[in-house]
Amino acid sequence: MDEDRQSEIRGAFDAAAADFAALGRYLWESIGAAAVAVAAPGPGERVLAACCGTGASAMPSARLVGHDGLVDAVDTSGPMIDQLRRLAADLPQLRAHRADVTTWAAKGYDVVQSALGIFFFPDMTAGTDHLISRARPGGRAVFTIWRGESMAAAGRHLGRAIAEATNTPPPAPRPPHLVDQVNQAGSYADWLTERGLVDVDVTELDATTLIGSGRRAT
Repeated sequence: MDEDRQSEIRGAFDAAAADFAALGRYLWESIGAAAVAVAAPGPGERVLAACCGTGASAMPSARLVGHDGLVDAVDTSGPMIDQLRRLAADLPQLRAHRADVTTWAAKGYDVVQSALGIFFFPDMTAGTDHLISRARPGGRAVFTIWRGESMAAAGRHLGRAIAEATNTPPPAPRPPHLVDQVNQAGSYADWLTERGLVDVDVTELDATTLIGSGRRAT
């Protein structure tokens, strides 16, 4: 993914921040909660919530780690981080950062998690490898992705509908992406194992979402 495309994605999330939060209770919150249930952060633990959006996984994690723990929630979208800061005003253990998590320097986290975020990285493999390196040896890593064609088909239908309603050309097909090769449970587990994770497990949340988890090798 080139820098122009990355900027386009970031701009889309900036513009949609308020609607993103409103949609949360119907979609993001349930997926974020499921990812947190797999990660199972405990009292006093340190969590890195990558591509945090408005906090679908960061906020429940902050409640679980309590005041003695820490959640660093990171996203490139300023409006989403601003929204998260408002939503998490009563959670001082949650620190929201506008930053590029693929260059995040802090490490030694007990849990590193990203709910529906890693496929937005300019280089999905390098970005995910960096996140895993932020976990302590034996720490947990949990990443959710869309399963199969669950969102690609919806995107195509939406693009055609917008083009028809606005009398504009339909959008070009999305170029091939690594996520297309790892969007089934078996291939996703293999890919996470190649990243150096052990005890890898992939949970099929429903027909749309895969939750991959493992521990950083000691």
